[in-house]
Amino acid sequence: MKTLTALAAAATLLAAPLAAQTPGVSDDEIKLGGAHDLSGIFAPFSVPAVAAAQAYFAEVNAKGGVHGRKITYIVEDHGYQVPKAAQAANKLINRDQVFAMLLSLGTPHNLAMFQLMEPQGVPNVSPITAARQMIEPPAPWKFAGTSSYYDAIKATTEFMIAEEGTKKVCLMILPTDFGKEIEAAVHELAEAGEIELGAEVGHKPDETDFTGALGKVKDSGCDTVAMALGVSQMINAIATARKLGMDDLKIMLSGAGFHTVVAKGLAQQGVMDGVYAGAGWQDLEARLGEPEVAAWVASYKEATGEDYPGTGALLGRSGAAIMVAGLEATGRDLTREGFIAAMETLDFHDPIAGNHVDFSPEDHAGADEVFVSRIENGSWVLVQTLE
Repeated sequence: MKTLTALAAAATLLAAPLAAQTPGVSDDEIKLGGAHDLSGIFAPFSVPAVAAAQAYFAEVNAKGGVHGRKITYIVEDHGYQVPKAAQAANKLINRDQVFAMLLSLGTPHNLAMFQLMEPQGVPNVSPITAARQMIEPPAPWKFAGTSSYYDAIKATTEFMIAEEGTKKVCLMILPTDFGKEIEAAVHELAEAGEIELGAEVGHKPDETDFTGALGKVKDSGCDTVAMALGVSQMINAIATARKLGMDDLKIMLSGAGFHTVVAKGLAQQGVMDGVYAGAGWQDLEARLGEPEVAAWVASYKEATGEDYPGTGALLGRSGAAIMVAGLEATGRDLTREGFIAAMETLDFHDPIAGNHVDFSPEDHAGADEVFVSRIENGSWVLVQTLE
């Protein structure tokens, strides 16, 4: 009997470390982390994204969670400052011991956090940035939600060349990894001789006066300008261009500008057209009549008290749905290795984002489509879909 008791005790001691090998996972909880911009220039993305993700997890938890575990989403604010993003990641990964990172915002911010994620193989799922570095170079723990800024801007520029007569493109960008993605796509087309390149102007995240930059754009003779700025900055810069009489200047934005707030904010400034964007998802407004979209909009309003779930909320809900699908596919025996393998089997249509999500061991970009849209009378209207 003593021998059996000793064996049982030894087994218990051995089992305890095994159970602790998966950070953020207990018998009844899965802890996820997110480093967001809740107070900076991209807060219009992060704030509703967090609200939508938390609402989605609340619904999942109310139904018993995922394989009996409730999801806890721990969020830190970095205010679009890279050092604060690194601090947030350190807290989430090393102190909170989260299982995975979800929906963290910002290209340079994610890159800084990768320094902490990579050694431990912490999965990074659906970051709110479409930079190619989110999955390049390839790593098992990297999962992007949509097509990249680079692919989307390249496709949108080609659309502008073919359909809108674009010949010469200027750049107004933040000189960050985010801005460099847009710059690289435009430069490639210029090097191929498809467009002529005009003035390239770098901006600070807190810059508010774009008169000088637009003067350089005008002097360059550009018919189109590609912008990679903060949300309010884009609205300000485009409205300023129109006030300066640059009515024929076409504006091209990435997914970072494909936001309900941009369309509505420009409408308030009297800008109703001439603005285009390429992104890996579709705008919600035109699809409110679809039953699944309408049902989600109603549930979001009830959960948050907000009048309307804009683009940030759409991305938050979609990222949360991808995460839950991956956790469900993994099963009760939840490890990071098992989760990564399960993520690589996902294949489903996301009715809220209006795209098709599919991962594989060779492809960690969830949705590959590029949707080109333009603003018409204060709303985004889809003009082309590229598979």
